[in-house]
Formats: sequence, C-alpha cells, structure tokens
Amino acid sequence: MRLERAVDAYLRHLTIERGLSEHTIAAYRRDLEGYAAWLRANGVDDADAVTPAIAAEFAAARAGEDPPPAASSLARLQSSVRGLHRFLVREGLAADDPAQRLRPPKQPQRLPKALTIEQVERLLAAPSPDEPLGIRDRALLELLYATGARVSEAISLDVDDLASGDVLRLRGKGSKERIVPVGSFARAAVDAYLTRVRPELAAKGRATAKIFLGARGAPLSRQSAWLVIQAAAERAHLEAHVSPHTLRHSFATHLLQGGADVRVVQELLGHSSVATTQIYTHVTVDTLRDVYATSHPRAL
Repeated sequence: MRLERAVDAYLRHLTIERGLSEHTIAAYRRDLEGYAAWLRANGVDDADAVTPAIAAEFAAARAGEDPPPAASSLARLQSSVRGLHRFLVREGLAADDPAQRLRPPKQPQRLPKALTIEQVERLLAAPSPDEPLGIRDRALLELLYATGARVSEAISLDVDDLASGDVLRLRGKGSKERIVPVGSFARAAVDAYLTRVRPELAAKGRATAKIFLGARGAPLSRQSAWLVIQAAAERAHLEAHVSPHTLRHSFATHLLQGGADVRVVQELLGHSSVATTQIYTHVTVDTLRDVYATSHPRAL
C-alpha cells in the first residue's frame, strides 16, 4: 500500500473510529508525514517495503539530529509510527509490523507544577470586572479551576452543557463524557458572563452554541484561551510559569491536599487509569514531608 494512502487511512481511523481531537490528529499527521518523507528520501514508497531495520534506522536518525529532539517528542513520534503499522496489520493492509520492536526513550517523570491557593486567587481576580472581555476571562478561569477541565474541553462547551445549576457536562479525549460539579464562585462568574456579555458578543458573529466567544463573536480558540491565561498571569504578577494546564494541575493538587480520594479526582479529571492521576499524589506527599520535617519533634 502506498505510503500516502496508508497514512490517510490511519488518520481517518483515528478521527472517525477513535474520535481523537483535531489537535491530536494534527500532531499525528505531522509525525507521519515526516516519516513518509524520510522513507521516500531513502527509496521506500510502499508501506509493505518497510522492514524492522528501516524503522529502527528512522528512529535512530531522528534521535541523532542536532540539536536532538526532546525525549517526549521522540516518544510521540515512535508512538505514531507504531500505531500506523499496527493499524495496517490489523486491517489486513500489511503482512508484518516492522515497528513492533521500537521502544521510545525513557522520559524523566515530571511532577505537575501547581499554583498555591493564594496564587490561584490572584490569577482569578486579575481580569477587569468592568470590561466585557474581563468578565468573560474571569468566567473561563473560574470554570477551569472549578472543574479541572482541559482548555480544549472548556472552549468546546455548548450552552446546553450546563446541565443544571451545579453540574457541567464535559467531553474529553475520545469523546468520552463526564459530569463534574461546578462551585458557586465559578457558576456566578459564568452566569454573569452569559447574561451581561455573551449576548453582545454573539450578535457580532454567526450563530453558535459555544459558551465562550471571542471579541468578534466567533468561538474562542485554543490560542486565544492561552492568551487569556497568560494575560491574567502577567496582571497577577505571578512569577511561576502558568500554562493552559496549570489550573488543571492546581485543581487536582488542591483536591488531594483537602483530603479527596484519588479515585474521585480520577473521575473528575476524566483519566482512564488511576495511575495517571496518582502523579498528583507525589506533589502532596512532598508537602506532607515538609510539614512533618518542620513540625514533628523527632523528624530530624
């Protein structure tokens, strides 16, 4: 099967059958188009002509680039290649899987960077309550912290996803839905935005059910949401790096510090495995160690 057709078939499978997000599909496409280009440059035009030696040579070539890619980038690239060849074998489009022995580089475990509660409060208070977009920004930030939603989940919300006064319907990876509670502060901020600001923004653009809109009435993009967070962090004079995932990390960490069960936090975050959620427990263990070291009479 020609490389271009193989890649297109796999990407359609990821989009239609697995329901992956546009952002994830775009990352797979970049990886696999680079893989196909490297194969063609080395005289391979057909997926069936790829051998284990060729797949290993590709992985080695990428790892040997100057400067070398990050371990996370190499891991994702190899995951894309392995997924493509597994798919081709499973669908009967190829006889063998030449990438099955590829092993991604071991990545150092990075603990999530969470803000303190005081820092979160400063961040949430940063948008101006006197400006329409400030009211929108406050609603977005409050909702992210109150629910632990990914930015992509928040900007995908429709008005109808606010199922009732205190819960929210989120659609996560693989189009999996989950229901999460919404605290009173977030609900008040969202209600203020929906009643005072969103109607004016919606009048500027085409009709859309999305909750969060941009200045011209179009649905808020990931990039715009990122800029909202960055602007709030600068306004709050936060020295800590604040990324779109920071509020999600802080949400999980603060729940666990408050005594929440890790399986409840897993459900709220939409993790398929509790092992993914348990990385947050390392953050709270560090806090407990510090408290123990400074408080227990026989700690040292």
